[in-house]
Amino acid sequence: MRSGSSRFGLAAATLLACLSLLSAPVAARGACAVGQSITVAELPKQGRDTLALIAAGGPFPHGRDGVVFGNRERILPKAPRGYYHEYTVRTPGARNRGARRIVCGGDQRATEPCYYSDDHYQSFKCIVR
Repeated sequence: MRSGSSRFGLAAATLLACLSLLSAPVAARGACAVGQSITVAELPKQGRDTLALIAAGGPFPHGRDGVVFGNRERILPKAPRGYYHEYTVRTPGARNRGARRIVCGGDQRATEPCYYSDDHYQSFKCIVR
């Protein structure tokens, strides 16, 4: 039989674990938190190439790839500053970075959760596998 203090410690640890899961960004818990989704196969080839570069840690073609995405549009789930990073999805024929981006949360080599925007952050689709 456990003593009262060890039962309290176990209950407190369990409660803290549950609270940390609940306070994590929705995307970090594996849910698609934006209205629309897109499969990896449905991404343009350049989007699939960008996901592969993210998983490999680069090298990236644009100097701004991997910078912190501020989520100022507040379309993606709320997360602490520094959680999201943005990456360019090459647009054939564009002379600049174009409007297409992939934004991923968590570790910089993480490809989940990731979101695709083809309109420079006006909307996002959750990338599902």
